[in-house]
Amino acid sequence: MLTILSSFLAARSVHPTAPHPANPFLDPKHDPYNPLKYIASNALTAVAFSLILLVALIQSWFVKKWGAKWMLSMVIGAYTFALGLGVRFGLALHPESKGLYIVEYLFVVLSPCAFIAADYVLLGRLARHLNCDQYLLVSPRRITIVFISSDITTFLIQAAGDPYLFLQMHRTVLWPGPECVFLTGLAVQLLSFSVFTGIYLVFLYRVYTREPIIWIKDQAGSWYADWRTLAAALALSCLGILIRSGFRVVELSEGFQGRLTTSEAFFYGLDTLPLFIAISIYIPFWPGRFIPGPSPTTKNGEIVDMKGH
Repeated sequence: MLTILSSFLAARSVHPTAPHPANPFLDPKHDPYNPLKYIASNALTAVAFSLILLVALIQSWFVKKWGAKWMLSMVIGAYTFALGLGVRFGLALHPESKGLYIVEYLFVVLSPCAFIAADYVLLGRLARHLNCDQYLLVSPRRITIVFISSDITTFLIQAAGDPYLFLQMHRTVLWPGPECVFLTGLAVQLLSFSVFTGIYLVFLYRVYTREPIIWIKDQAGSWYADWRTLAAALALSCLGILIRSGFRVVELSEGFQGRLTTSEAFFYGLDTLPLFIAISIYIPFWPGRFIPGPSPTTKNGEIVDMKGH
């Protein structure tokens, strides 16, 4: 809330001197009051909003059915990401609204921090499930603490830098100083997640080379119930997040007049689509189906609860 409030205060402190165009829909690219520099497509917004919301609803059901409450950060992030996309309907009607733009940017850019947090936790859970903790470069407990702390830190850095985004809106490049806070947060997030992905790949290589029995332990069953399928899903999720994170760093380094920032095709192709893949991959391969929860409690020798937590 403080971030949103400070964003609006920053917006109110800037007063462009250029006259308002008579019709903001005729030439949005050269409209100094249009932060997107284009008119958001309602059709694309509807598709993206519906798909992300659908993923959030399905994952909510999966948490109830199969457990894995430790994936809730991804579920919540999907809802907030869908909210940010939904605000683009308002931008299509009011393309010069700085308030709508700030809210949209805030939720769209910060929500993926929740997706990243879920992947961090999943790796630790997977390593413990396989009894292969020793093959992680960092212990499962520490990998969760270290990278979640990093995720929270980068989230706070980006949130703190959000009020300065409006101040940069009419510049072609970012200037040194407080305005670079948001870019710093994105860059640190990209670096942190790249390190995490490297640790994950090393883990898979070590299990493959040093624990052949564990590597093929689910081979006799269906491929969609094989732990390696979940491992592949996590790898694909990491790839999607890396593509999106790299895009955001390059985009913001270009400034608000750059080609990446002012293109709706790039926004959906290099931001929304990779993130959609990163979270939707868990629908057919929900971690709760592969990784059981704590041992069920018993009463008089009978199983009371078989659901994972």
